[in-house]
Amino acid sequence: MSESEWEYIARAGTTTPFWWGSSISPSRANYDGTVAYNGGAKGEYRKKTMPVDSFAPNPWGLYQVQGNVWQWVEDCYGQGYQGAPVDGSAKNDGDCSPRVIRGGSWNSYPGRLRAAGRDSSVPGSRYSDNGFRVARTLTP
Repeated sequence: MSESEWEYIARAGTTTPFWWGSSISPSRANYDGTVAYNGGAKGEYRKKTMPVDSFAPNPWGLYQVQGNVWQWVEDCYGQGYQGAPVDGSAKNDGDCSPRVIRGGSWNSYPGRLRAAGRDSSVPGSRYSDNGFRVARTLTP
């Protein structure tokens, strides 16, 4: 999945920081809930991953797009989007170490979970808050 594809599913047809709106609370995602963001409520900091269906899915039926674990995407990391493909494909030229991770994790502050939030990690590194999205399609 490319970085732009990830952001597309994270927004689920919206233009807000999260598919449900502009603020976040620990009832919506798994992150460090002791910190508030944009008027959202403070709450629980679970300090671990949670089962995928612990929170409501987005309007497209995808669970935990934001929070739980940072999700690896295919793109090579750059400081911004300059030079990124405009067709939704991944940026795979230049220095590809590090790679992009998206979505924030169980130990992230809430602002890191925004649909536009991004970070990087080096392939081969192992962290308890990095993972990937497994998707399955049903063929007719």
